[in-house]
Amino acid sequence: MQWSSEPLIEKEVREQAFTIECEGRNVPGLLWTPTERASDIPIVLLGHGGTLHKRAHYILATARRLVKQHGIAAVAIDGPGHGDRRERIPEDQEQARADFVTTWLAPGANEKIVADWRATLDATQAELGTGPVGYFGLSMGTMMGIPLIAAEPRITAAVLGLMGVWGPNQDRLVEDAPKMTCPVRFLAQWDDEVVPRETVLDLFDRLGSKEKSLRAHPGRHVQVPATEMGGIADFFASHLK
Repeated sequence: MQWSSEPLIEKEVREQAFTIECEGRNVPGLLWTPTERASDIPIVLLGHGGTLHKRAHYILATARRLVKQHGIAAVAIDGPGHGDRRERIPEDQEQARADFVTTWLAPGANEKIVADWRATLDATQAELGTGPVGYFGLSMGTMMGIPLIAAEPRITAAVLGLMGVWGPNQDRLVEDAPKMTCPVRFLAQWDDEVVPRETVLDLFDRLGSKEKSLRAHPGRHVQVPATEMGGIADFFASHLK
């Protein structure tokens, strides 16, 4: 883990940017920890949604809640083709969607993001110790998360959602969802205009976890209620602490 900025300390939360090299790729990320670190504290990996980045508003809010309310560290990286890993700025939404699909259909795309996340977790645990690990990711965060969780036994709790058997890596989601065994909270927006509702329910049904809950709310893709988002940190605290 190579630090790429000085730490920013605000209201008992320490934030610092870093890069990790994985298989020749530079992976940029952010780490949030309590200002007074304890050994082997829990860690939650935060996967952002499509067209966003590691500093998306809800990623920052979730990270700060985890640290301030529960003393849980959080780490986020830019997904493939996003944030500081983006090769070009799309001209419009149509170009952004095309770039998104191209990125996920590239050979080995799923294997690469799984490797990037595992390298990030290795580096984070080298800094903080080997405490319990969770994963949070909605929409594209779930596209990244399900293959990772299926491959990574260190992850023992997850919050996923806003994704279904849909999109450019749907075959991989179908393959890996049954391999998941950790407790899962799964979020759905009943009026989702991006991911069809029936595909979301299909993916939830395929999750292999014996302990799983579906939490559905009216509204469009990005209209997850603030109360639901605020409860994510409490979910991880109940499972990781």
